[in-house]
Amino acid sequence: MILKKKIISSSIISADFSCLSDNIKTLEKFGTDWIHIDVMDGHFVPNIGICHEIIRSIRKITNLFIDVHLMITNPEKYWIDFKKDGANLITFHIETECDKIKLFKKITSSGINVGIALNPKTSVSFVKELLPYINLILIMTVNPGFSGQLFIKDAVCKIKEIRSIIDKNNYSCLIGVDGGIDYNTSKVCIKAGANVLISGNYIFSNFCNIKKMKSLFYENI
Repeated sequence: MILKKKIISSSIISADFSCLSDNIKTLEKFGTDWIHIDVMDGHFVPNIGICHEIIRSIRKITNLFIDVHLMITNPEKYWIDFKKDGANLITFHIETECDKIKLFKKITSSGINVGIALNPKTSVSFVKELLPYINLILIMTVNPGFSGQLFIKDAVCKIKEIRSIIDKNNYSCLIGVDGGIDYNTSKVCIKAGANVLISGNYIFSNFCNIKKMKSLFYENI
């Protein structure tokens, strides 16, 4: 699947789950490109995340692109279940111990997109050789597990480094950022080379912020 280059992904970890369907319809109305879904196992990160039933429910009510972020220890065992739930993109972490390239190939051969996520303390050197195989590299701009954290400024150098590698080698993968993403941090990340902005609290505090973030892609920043 060919992915467009300027994307706002709304993280439903910040949604009001008592009216999730309404929230999804409002995201559609305000022009979000993707829905970002965090799946946490309480082991890889110290929190429990969204279950299969919620993802299947979301898939039933929207045709939006579903971006599933697996913050779990054994993605090779469970990715196929999330694909069946309706995921269009599955991202798992470089810090897991699975055979990354083998898993990339399995996911892409199933007909969906694949991404790799990089925690704040993990060096870019660990993912350089993987970039040709993936659709998205996700730079964590907070320590994964909980929403509402402050943006880690050191991540900007990582974005710039990866952008340089991608452009030099003409790779097609996108650069996503996740954690503490608002108008100001979006501006910094886009300037550094990111083209997928994942935001939760900022978007769900005011859905108009989707349009504000989108406008940054087209400004001379």
